[in-house]
Amino acid sequence: MKAITVVPGKKDSASLEQLKEPAPVEGSVLVDTLAVGICGTDLEIAAGDYGWAPAGHERLVLGHESIGRVREAPAGSGLSAGDYVVGIVRRPDPVPCYSCAVGEWDFCRNGQYTEHGIKSLDGFMRQQYRAEPEALVKVDSSLGELGVLLEPTSVVAKAWEQAELIGKRATWHPKTAVVTGAGPIGLLAALLGVQRGLDVHVFDQVTEGLKPDLVAALGATYDTGPIEKALESEPDVIIECTGVPALVFDAIEHIGSGGVVCLTGVSPVGRELSIDAGLVNRSMVLGNEGVVGSVNANRRHYEQAAEALARADASWLTKLITRKVPMEQFASALERQSDDVKVVIEITGGE
Repeated sequence: MKAITVVPGKKDSASLEQLKEPAPVEGSVLVDTLAVGICGTDLEIAAGDYGWAPAGHERLVLGHESIGRVREAPAGSGLSAGDYVVGIVRRPDPVPCYSCAVGEWDFCRNGQYTEHGIKSLDGFMRQQYRAEPEALVKVDSSLGELGVLLEPTSVVAKAWEQAELIGKRATWHPKTAVVTGAGPIGLLAALLGVQRGLDVHVFDQVTEGLKPDLVAALGATYDTGPIEKALESEPDVIIECTGVPALVFDAIEHIGSGGVVCLTGVSPVGRELSIDAGLVNRSMVLGNEGVVGSVNANRRHYEQAAEALARADASWLTKLITRKVPMEQFASALERQSDDVKVVIEITGGE
């Protein structure tokens, strides 16, 4: 079968390879891969920044945002041939730590978890893969290949859950939410905010084109200026999706009293920023404000994401996917273009 692989740590090593078909020992469910989304993590791995191949292997199959169809599944698994499924990215560590032991591998305590296409597990940019039923999430058939958006949606489903858990430490009636960044994560975070009935504002630098249109189509508001100038009052929730250090501290500075900032973007290291630490501390303490970091997702968040996507307007979701690239032309998918939102590599399944 065909697969897109890289040598972790080696720049520009991505190539289309021929691999053996997945062995039954890898899982009782056989899945034909239909499509795999590209995100910043894939670009960084392809650039040689990080990544870990499976033990005993030089190369890693890339890709963690997948959609596929079941070809074979055992009786009693809850899955049948033809079902659309998404592979869960992170798998519990072998110890397991107390978090992994209860299915909360997104909170792994010892760092020995593995991740498809990232850390010590082959990813989904291959025509077929095998998995056990508990490592797969069934997607509503009405979504079809739009299920490729499920994994990034699971990330923001967790972010919203974290924000709400902290907000509910006291009586809390959030009305206004801010999302920083109008990339795929930001747009999906906005979708989930709108579904919660909140007044959602999305902040980004782009002044025209698809991103503002997508935000408007949600019934949310698109802003390009400072948070404090765009809103009449401070927001109750901020989902920060860029990792830009200045925006991170801007979000913390302008969250409303009793509000919650959830950080989902990973900031680059080595960039200094001058801030008034005393003012930030004073504001957070006196305002009962909360800041939480959130990464990855467990099965519960995948299921929340599947429900959210099933309720969403399919035509809006379709517009998020701005480029579809054949597997043989994968290299172009690993190069950012100015008008990209979500780029998807089409895989030929088990053919």
